Amino acid sequence: MSDKTLLEQWQAIAYNQNEDKNRLKKFWDEYFLIERDIYAQLLTNPDEEVTGTVKELAEKYGQEVMTMVGFLDGINDSLKTPNPIETMDEDTTVSLAFDKERLYKNMVDAKADWLYNLPQWESIFSEEKRKELYLEQKKSGTIVKPHKIGRNDPCPCGSGKKYKYCCGR
Repeated sequence: MSDKTLLEQWQAIAYNQNEDKNRLKKFWDEYFLIERDIYAQLLTNPDEEVTGTVKELAEKYGQEVMTMVGFLDGINDSLKTPNPIETMDEDTTVSLAFDKERLYKNMVDAKADWLYNLPQWESIFSEEKRKELYLEQKKSGTIVKPHKIGRNDPCPCGSGKKYKYCCGR
């Protein structure tokens, strides 16, 4: 038995810098297909709270425990109540009760088009709502610089003087 937590074991596999790049790409390609299938099942009945131990959920979705740990790591920020992923073991009871809007936005933020374009979203949100959530998420990462006041511009305080002779001193 390893001294590492399940999450640490998952991260050692998934983010191994010493691993061959092609092997790591293959690993992630396979993982993303599994992830898509699990989300497709979850989104079919989005209001049902799926709970169980990590091992039970892995069996329910036909996956290895490590793959389920990766899935739990990915969905944790979208859950109504986050799971204790840093300390969980195979027998820890976890919940997959997710906030639909937060999950959709997190998928957009992760640039996971294979997830936020799943057909199951069509029965959850209208096309307009999905566009609204998509744009909301994209704008949340955009930094808008305030208009810079030039020395010779009118002062924003409303005095009528040039900025350089008023508040710009």
